[in-house]
Amino acid sequence: MDLALAEARAAAAHGDVPIGAVLVDDAGNVVASDHNRREERADATAHAEMLVLSAASQARGDWRLDGHTLVVTLEPCPMCAMAAVLARVDRIVYAAADLKAGGVWSLFNIPQDERLNHRCEVIAGVGEAEASRLLEDFFAERR
Repeated sequence: MDLALAEARAAAAHGDVPIGAVLVDDAGNVVASDHNRREERADATAHAEMLVLSAASQARGDWRLDGHTLVVTLEPCPMCAMAAVLARVDRIVYAAADLKAGGVWSLFNIPQDERLNHRCEVIAGVGEAEASRLLEDFFAERR
């Protein structure tokens, strides 16, 4: 989570919402890390999670990312949660809940929906205080 938080700070440095993501394999190796780049790229899909999943798939040469854990500073939105399911990620670990757009637990439970052909383990609240503080500070500066 420390690397994801560092990525989140990098996002804020260029005006993006401070969200960072890391993809780790079962051996604990970081496969990919990135942060939100929606403003930087003028791309609504440039969420940290999407960028990490895409980079890992390209590096691996396979869209299937079983045996990996997605670590994120904010609960993934429905788009990112579904991308994790489609990529066959084993688990999602996130820091702060997103009560307005959470696709993992707060509004929707996409990664554990029994109607889908793959489910992800979910671990919430890891590094929550720091991630929440980054988000609160970011939005306080913009008000």
